[in-house]
Amino acid sequence: MSSMKGPAVFLAQFLRDEPPFDDLHTIGRWFADMGFLGAQIPSWDPRTIDLAQAAASKNYCDDYLGCLAEIGLQPTDLAGYLQGQVLAVHPAYEVMFEAFHPPGLSGQERTDWASEQLRQCVLASEQMGLTTVPVLSGGFAWHMVYPWPQRPAGIIEEAFKELAARWLPLLDFAQDHGCVFTYELHPGSDLFDGATYEMFLDQTGNHPAACINYDPSHFLLQQLDYLEFIRIYGERIKGFHVKDAEFRPSGRVGVYGGYQPWSGRASRFRSLGDGQVDFTQVFTLLTEAGYDGWAVMEWECAVKSPEQGAREGAPFIQKHIIETSDVAFDDFAGGHADMGANRRMLGLE
Repeated sequence: MSSMKGPAVFLAQFLRDEPPFDDLHTIGRWFADMGFLGAQIPSWDPRTIDLAQAAASKNYCDDYLGCLAEIGLQPTDLAGYLQGQVLAVHPAYEVMFEAFHPPGLSGQERTDWASEQLRQCVLASEQMGLTTVPVLSGGFAWHMVYPWPQRPAGIIEEAFKELAARWLPLLDFAQDHGCVFTYELHPGSDLFDGATYEMFLDQTGNHPAACINYDPSHFLLQQLDYLEFIRIYGERIKGFHVKDAEFRPSGRVGVYGGYQPWSGRASRFRSLGDGQVDFTQVFTLLTEAGYDGWAVMEWECAVKSPEQGAREGAPFIQKHIIETSDVAFDDFAGGHADMGANRRMLGLE
């Protein structure tokens, strides 16, 4: 087993229009001073990277890595969440997702833009020596998540067939360039749990570049067994968001939330250590599954300030990272291998 790397932080939720949160170098130094070693880069935000430049220029990438190294950080990966989300959009969500892409794009133009952006994420990752591109899948069927009115036969299969058709060329492209896409199984996308992920794998021929960014918070919110998930899909987990959540139903709201704001929902995100995720078991199971990537804090909380969440995040992750051993705890009581002795102990000689 190998040890995972960290602590790291996803920058997206901390970026603002005022210093030190409005520039990669200042926000990076802010996090490095707190003990973070890695930063997950939101590839869509020009305050953190010029994606087109990074995809086209090795010199730009080398300079980028050098600037981060000077402040004590490494890039964990270049996230393409927003681009993945709008690769496939049902018309009901077009207006709500307009902020995820340049203005004026719709239909095939939007799909083409998202595809090109994701290719640039792969090319820039290759130039920087990174191997994972975290994404959301987008989709066509989320509005049918509850089976009322009754879904027509074959409609979900058709949605996943079209979703796979949009992703397959990108998956092939990623594989050709030594990368994988790590899908964050996320409500609002068609890939949101193990069953939907398996449906996608079926449509993509179990593509080796279709991997998982594991985030237990989204599973706890939908009351999925997030520990058993690791046991089932551990070999496909190539990314890890360390994010906490809680589920506290009442006689008034449950999983669906009653259209309430985050602070009033039964299911809500919390700062690390304030929710119900059993991170001791999460880190143990990921380590046993051989996960040796980054442990990346994604901070979202309905109560606590981001500054406090950031200060508490690095030591929380560091405390949970397991340093794996190449010796067994009971080696002191063992003996040398001896086939003859083994057979005698079994009564065979």
